[in-house]
Amino acid sequence: MAKKRRSAKQKANDRRLGLMAKRRSKTTKRRTSTKKGGVRKTARRAYKKVRKTTRRMPRRSGLKGITSSSTLKKVALGVGGATMAAALLSFVAPNSSIGKFAPAAGAYALGGLEGVIGNFALGMIGNRGSTTSNANVAPQMEVL
Repeated sequence: MAKKRRSAKQKANDRRLGLMAKRRSKTTKRRTSTKKGGVRKTARRAYKKVRKTTRRMPRRSGLKGITSSSTLKKVALGVGGATMAAALLSFVAPNSSIGKFAPAAGAYALGGLEGVIGNFALGMIGNRGSTTSNANVAPQMEVL
């Protein structure tokens, strides 16, 4: 009489039950005294501790997590793009009417929406008049 082959699910269940039986049959190690025949072997501890193995997860540095975030990179790129765009426009066309839009365009070009928001927030926090607009550029002298 031919024996029927066991399915993959049955084999997996056999392995699971076998592991459970193995865990039940193991005996835990008892703490042993440091006295032998009434004589103390060590003066430090009364009992030897059974050492438990623990997995240690490496801790992530907080600073590394902040500097490696993609949002912060985009904000920094946006602020840099706004600064470069404002400086370039004030050099090329100092009295241009589109001077107030250049930093936002530069921030969007390099940092995307996060760059524009970061540049706007930084402009609100600090007094950065020369980088956000070309109002501080002296007008050119006209010859009469």
